[in-house]
Amino acid sequence: MRPTASNGYCNMASLDSTHPIAARMSGAAAAQASRRRELVELFVGYGLILVVVWTPRPAQNVLYWITVAWIVVTGILARDRSRPIGLGLTGLRESLWIVPGGVALFFIGMWIAAWAHTLHRLYGPLPLAMHVLTYGIWALIQQFILQVYVLLRLLRLGLSRPRAIGVAALMFAVAHIPNPVLTPAVIVWGTVSCLLYLRYRNLYAIALAHGMLGMCLAITVPNGINHHMRVGLGYLMYPTHRAGLELTSR
Repeated sequence: MRPTASNGYCNMASLDSTHPIAARMSGAAAAQASRRRELVELFVGYGLILVVVWTPRPAQNVLYWITVAWIVVTGILARDRSRPIGLGLTGLRESLWIVPGGVALFFIGMWIAAWAHTLHRLYGPLPLAMHVLTYGIWALIQQFILQVYVLLRLLRLGLSRPRAIGVAALMFAVAHIPNPVLTPAVIVWGTVSCLLYLRYRNLYAIALAHGMLGMCLAITVPNGINHHMRVGLGYLMYPTHRAGLELTSR
């Protein structure tokens, strides 16, 4: 029996021949939808960060937790489950050398500040141990945002490694405007930490080094310049008379 349109053989052959094309088209559509979702989530998350930075309290406190929830949920759901995101033990041992590097830079900064007579105590009433602990946790959160939420997402969007690292570091720095110390420092550290993260895929040693470098800036740069490590609206609203007194007293 010869295949004809009436007996259905031609229709089946036609369907079979177009099936791979349809599958490729379906896969391309799914990939495009995934890229759009990644881009929207990135813009929303980063936009929320900038809104928090430039919003006065008490509204800032509410927006902060909304932003944290958005970034954590969308960051974990969008992760590549075939590779670690940096919160496990993979790569930890190999990356531990970063910690003594951070310690060395910390003491070098203190020595320079002591020589320049700018060394001072940490700001605020918290005990030293609590201050260090809270800033260490905050450093880990910042590295999660930079590496897991921004950098990996930029790579999934198709950017090359050098371009993704540059864009991520720049975005990180923009969120620290107008602080004249943190903004350029973040460009350097953002680039270095992204390179280290892609090498080891672990956040803990990087966050520890971040914490030590941040503490170093907090006690070595005059508060009249650094405004107690504030960024955004908080930096601009820092009392001018207090900044002047602290700057001249160093």
